[in-house]
Amino acid sequence: MSIPKELYPSQDDLLYEEEILRNPFSLKLWWRYLIARNEAPFKKRAVIYERAVKALPGSYKLWYAYLRERLEIVRNLPITHYQYESLNNTFERALVTMHKMPRIWVMYLLSLTEQKLVGRTRRTFDRALCALPVTQHERIWEPYLVFVSQKGVPVETSLRVYRRYLKFDPTHMEDFIEFLLNSSLWQEAAERLAGVLNDPQFYSIKGKTKHQLWLELCDLLVNHATEVSGLKVDAIIRGGIRKFTDEVGRLWTSLADYYIRRGLPEKARDIYEEGMMTVVTVRDFSVIFETYSQFEESTLAYVMEQLDLEEEDGVDDGGNEGNAVEVEGDPRLDFKLSESKFKEKVFRGFWLRDVYDVDLRLARLEHLINRRPELANSVLLRQNPHNVEQWHRRVKLFEGNPTKQILTYTEAVRTVDPMKAVGKPHTLWVAFAKLYEDHKDVANARVIFDKAVQVNYKTVDNLASVWCEWAEMELRHKNFKGALELMKRATAEPSVEVKRRVAADGNEPVQMKLHKSLRLWAFYVDLEESLGTLESTRAVYERILDLRIATPQIIINYALLLEEHKYFEDAFKVYERGVQIFKYPHVKDIWVTYLTKFVNRYKSMKLERARELFEHAIEKAPAEYVKPLYLQYAKLEEQYGLAKRAMKVYDQSAKAVPDNEKMGMYEIYIARAAEIFGVPKTREIYEQAIESGLPDKDMHFILPEYSMQKDQKLNLEETVDTLKRAGVPEDEMAALERQLAPAVTSAPAKESGRKVGFVSAGVESQPSVIRTPDGGRKVTANNEEIELPEDSDTENDDGVEIAQKPVPDEVFGELAQNKEPSREEPDKLGALERIKRQRRA
Repeated sequence: MSIPKELYPSQDDLLYEEEILRNPFSLKLWWRYLIARNEAPFKKRAVIYERAVKALPGSYKLWYAYLRERLEIVRNLPITHYQYESLNNTFERALVTMHKMPRIWVMYLLSLTEQKLVGRTRRTFDRALCALPVTQHERIWEPYLVFVSQKGVPVETSLRVYRRYLKFDPTHMEDFIEFLLNSSLWQEAAERLAGVLNDPQFYSIKGKTKHQLWLELCDLLVNHATEVSGLKVDAIIRGGIRKFTDEVGRLWTSLADYYIRRGLPEKARDIYEEGMMTVVTVRDFSVIFETYSQFEESTLAYVMEQLDLEEEDGVDDGGNEGNAVEVEGDPRLDFKLSESKFKEKVFRGFWLRDVYDVDLRLARLEHLINRRPELANSVLLRQNPHNVEQWHRRVKLFEGNPTKQILTYTEAVRTVDPMKAVGKPHTLWVAFAKLYEDHKDVANARVIFDKAVQVNYKTVDNLASVWCEWAEMELRHKNFKGALELMKRATAEPSVEVKRRVAADGNEPVQMKLHKSLRLWAFYVDLEESLGTLESTRAVYERILDLRIATPQIIINYALLLEEHKYFEDAFKVYERGVQIFKYPHVKDIWVTYLTKFVNRYKSMKLERARELFEHAIEKAPAEYVKPLYLQYAKLEEQYGLAKRAMKVYDQSAKAVPDNEKMGMYEIYIARAAEIFGVPKTREIYEQAIESGLPDKDMHFILPEYSMQKDQKLNLEETVDTLKRAGVPEDEMAALERQLAPAVTSAPAKESGRKVGFVSAGVESQPSVIRTPDGGRKVTANNEEIELPEDSDTENDDGVEIAQKPVPDEVFGELAQNKEPSREEPDKLGALERIKRQRRA
């Protein structure tokens, strides 16, 4: 065979050829030769490669470079090209010496895989596994699995390869299962997946949890129910239901779907019912209910569709069918009939064989829909069987069915533990008894109440409520004596023997504390007031006081009861007991009521006793509660006592009230002093108010009033100096200066027309300024006259005398020329009134 001339060494190659002839086993020389001829055609380079590997057959570098160039040559060629066979021969020759080199094997195997040579590729993979050490098998198995997963590779071959691989590395079981699923090998896939779940040491290399694998197994068993056998599907899914509580609804529907696919619809219905009766979350219940209803709707739709098809077939050949039956006679003698045809002819018309039971299916679907509220309520009660509100809602679902309601109440009172109840457990007993009462069965209602009062509730109030409801039922049925007997029975204190026995047991029930229930006693006393006598009612009130469970309102009610029956002194004794029992702030209402009733009753007859009561009340009251007491005390002195004592009370109140109420108290004090004694009396009150440490905002108001009242002839400059010393800001002082200037200027004119007596001091009945609750002021004219008592001659009222007749003008000189200020002209009002009006504006 002749060699083409272009393959012979050229003139440029002689240098490399001579060096190789001198040293043919030098890898360096051969490599320099190949690099120098890098641009030469592959055929010429192939000759050089062949000569090099022949001289150096153990050189990995030469074989690797040679094989890579051959792979590049065939890359774009079809797999049927002759170059592939030449490439394969080259790989086989290389592996003679390179059989321990995994990269050469991998290159060869990938090339064979692309050539679709299934048998040769499989045998080559096996040769590689045999030739290489186990530590390098991982590099071979990866392309091997890719090869057996290709289409065209026999499934049995792939299975054998995967099973061998799992012996090498069992952790890749998930890859095998995925291959089985892709190959539709459902039986082995289910078995392998079940084995994985049963292996406690299994670890998913794909990061899947046991929960995900379990769901995959369930889906596999359900979707291929007829193709997978040998596994206990029911037990597997039920195990998942017990273990994975967050997917309970889905697993129940999967189990029902499994039986539907197996052709067992009745078993599927049982599974749906069981699921709805066992789930504990509304979400799982909704999943099961929706799937169940869809199943019933689909079966109903299928049956109706089949009926429509049969009707159409009956119209087409209905007449012929009847003739055929007559001709054929007894179908049991026709041995040519198939089993299905025989059943159809024999059982035609039998109701037990009515596969198209549309009415039954409609009723079943309607019954399921109507049961939804009850089933949903059952789910909530399974979450917490001690939820009282849910039991009431369950009873309401059966409205119109008293038998079902009674059964529900019976189950409720047996199930609910009063110590764990959410809500008020006694309401179940009360509603149970009310159900019997509404149906005119009072005797059974009493039986229910009698059982209810024996239950050990969590709180005494629950037990007391049952007794009260029982008594109210007796009242509704006009059994007044029975209601009183019930209350007497309920409020009876347990005997010493019972207390000793309970103390030895160590678990004290609420019945032992019932006799101290305020709610029960309050109801009892109301009954006695309405149905009993005064003596029996007083006995109940006294028992409440003896038990020390009375409230301020009970004290007041007791006193009012005695007052209605004209036992005034007894009523006041009750008030006395009340103010000794309670402290502030609870005793406040008792004191106010007591003092009001006492004053209204005795007026001026027992004035000293009234004063002692007021003094005692004020002594016990904190500062924030004394103001109404002082005002009431002062009113008593004004109406029935002495004006001097009234002023003393106002003076004490102004000092005793908190700082935030001092200003209001001083306003009342000043107004009452001005009205009773005249303006001169108010000057010392103003001084006292200024020295008492009023807040700054009130001092801006009290100082100008004091300046105007101190001396009406005070000039403007002195007033301004006084305001400066008081610390009034410049802007407010300027405003006051503008207001005071007209008043000072017109002072002689106002004095010129005044007619002076001995006491009047030039002031006529000044209006009273009183703070309202919203912070404003109310100006009221006080037309009330103070009547002095007969024994007032023993008291000194600061020299207040009554003018008998006017004094001649000559006695007073210039003072007689002053005129009385007119109330009709706003510009000529006094400074006090003018500043008050300004503040109100």
